[in-house]
Amino acid sequence: MTQKMTEVAVLVGSLRRASLNRKLALALRDLAPEGLKLDIVEIGDLPMYNQDLDEAPPEAWVAFRERIAHSDAVLFVTPEYNRSVPAVLKNAIDVGSRPYGHSVWNGKPGAIVSASPGAIGGFGANHHLRQSLVFLNVPTLQQPEAYLGGADRLFDEQGRIANPDTAAFLTGFLQAFERWARTNPRL
Repeated sequence: MTQKMTEVAVLVGSLRRASLNRKLALALRDLAPEGLKLDIVEIGDLPMYNQDLDEAPPEAWVAFRERIAHSDAVLFVTPEYNRSVPAVLKNAIDVGSRPYGHSVWNGKPGAIVSASPGAIGGFGANHHLRQSLVFLNVPTLQQPEAYLGGADRLFDEQGRIANPDTAAFLTGFLQAFERWARTNPRL
């Protein structure tokens, strides 16, 4: 019997053209197990959340909410800005959580990978994001945790993970996430 493909919406917390986290998201897509389909959902053009617009939301909000709602799971790939997540990622979370009572995040299984050129690999952003996900009822993969330090040295010239041990770790992380998403389907 063929198992259903798990569709994963990937949100990248950096807008920079040469973003290490976008490179990481693309590398993760290539490392994903056969049953996991990772698709980057762009968040850079989402208007800032403003409750005044809930009655007549911008088309970008509507499209974003529909895209997240139709995914089976969500993966956040983020840098750390000032021990937290970048504003663009927080805005996407806020847009998806509204209007009140209609959150697209509710019950959707998730996971977080944080990456930074620094030694602690975005630990602060990873844990700060977990706080929001608890409130939004996103059952988030607990183990293995994924904080990638030295992200400026992670990739080869083709954008693949250069270190075989790191590639093996990320492959194992994605396999654990696939199991997590299958055993915690959205209610």
